[in-house]
Amino acid sequence: MSEEISIIGLGLMGAALAGSLLDAGHRVTVWNRSADKAEPLVARGATRAATVAEAVAASPLVIVCVLDYPAVYELLADTPLTGRVVANLTTGRPVEARQAAEWVAARGGDYVDGGIMAVPQMIGRPGALVLYSGSQAAFDRFEEAFRAMAEPRFVGTDPGLAPLLDLAMLTGMYGQIAGFLEAVALVDSAGYPLTEFTSTLLVPWLNAMAAAQPEWVKSVESRDYTTLVSNLEINRSGLENLVRAFREQQVKPDLLLPLKAIVDQRTARGHGAEGLPGLVEELR
Repeated sequence: MSEEISIIGLGLMGAALAGSLLDAGHRVTVWNRSADKAEPLVARGATRAATVAEAVAASPLVIVCVLDYPAVYELLADTPLTGRVVANLTTGRPVEARQAAEWVAARGGDYVDGGIMAVPQMIGRPGALVLYSGSQAAFDRFEEAFRAMAEPRFVGTDPGLAPLLDLAMLTGMYGQIAGFLEAVALVDSAGYPLTEFTSTLLVPWLNAMAAAQPEWVKSVESRDYTTLVSNLEINRSGLENLVRAFREQQVKPDLLLPLKAIVDQRTARGHGAEGLPGLVEELR
């Protein structure tokens, strides 16, 4: 079903979202502070709104994708939202999403928050995912329109859940990137071919380790950190050895040091016989 949809914010991501909706046959109205950014979309069939109020008035679904939440408030401050669903795909924090939901509701609108798990080039293609939270009714009403941009996944009625899960997934990603960069720096210090190391050794190893994480979650949920594998004392010794090796190779172990510190802390508390999932107790 073709929908009338307005997009506010035409940065790389906003433009990609608008383009995917046009490709799916939706009637798209666009607005951006720098009007020239709308030109390519207008050439593809979008309608350019002269003002934010005009863009909001044009469609029952208003997708906002701007720099931050203060920018959302600034743009929508003087615009009636009665009868509108605001889908805020601006990156932010859980508390900001909850406050934004209240702010939109006070102005007569319905609200869903979205966490985009994709780069602009992925939008409209398999593999792109957007997490949504907030109004279940609003999500259900426009689920198929959301699907044109990326796989839509509703995660709960708390508006803060989508940004929270977004940030959690990014946390896992940054942890993996940190380990990758340290590993590559260490291997490079010995002159070993990085492409061979990465493709034949590191990536298969990381995939194998990731496959074990669902079992780790069972330990976290039950708070039973008994292990028959490598306990914290073994890992404490292993990390000490890693740090020494890095320094001997004249490579900084800086991205590993926070992990080592928390392993040392947990072990010093008398939990050396536990498995690595027990470290979550130091983070609670």
